[in-house]
This record gives sequence, C-alpha cells and structure tokens, in this order.
Amino acid sequence: MVLSPTLVECLRGDAGRDAPVNRLLKTCDLIEEVPEALARRAAFLRAKARVGSAVDALVVAAAEPRGRVLTTDAADLRQLAAYADGVTVEGL
Repeated sequence: MVLSPTLVECLRGDAGRDAPVNRLLKTCDLIEEVPEALARRAAFLRAKARVGSAVDALVVAAAEPRGRVLTTDAADLRQLAAYADGVTVEGL
C-alpha cells in the first residue's frame, strides 16, 4: 500500500529518474485519500516522536498495526515507529 502524499517525496518529475519508482508503484495499491482518523493518528505519532515530516508520520500510521515500512531514509521513520503499534522500519 502506498499513500498518494508519499509520491511527493519519492518522485522527482523526471521520467528517467522516476522509472524505478514507477515500476514499484505498479505493484502497489495506491490510496488516494487520507481518512481523517489516519491523519489524526499521524499527528499524534509526530507529536510524540518530535521528528519527521507529515508524510513520514502518515506512512507509519498507515502501517499500523504490526506493519512494515520500507525506506531509504529510516532514521525519522524509526523514531515515529517507536510510538506506533508494532510497526517495523527496514532500510533499503
């Protein structure tokens, strides 16, 4: 599952550079709307961890409960996951 706001952080607007990400996205379910409850949970996680962007917090909140987040930038996500329900973060 991929939340549409994450596209802002992982795409560059260049077809060549975006090709690997676009290949991966074709294998994922894209969630285009962020429900209010998810946004509120992300805000809670971000406030508790005191780090991370809004998108990072949404990604971790969406992985609850007991989900896994794959990333090339794990530091903030791991701090957010420390307050989440069983979320693990794995670096790529």
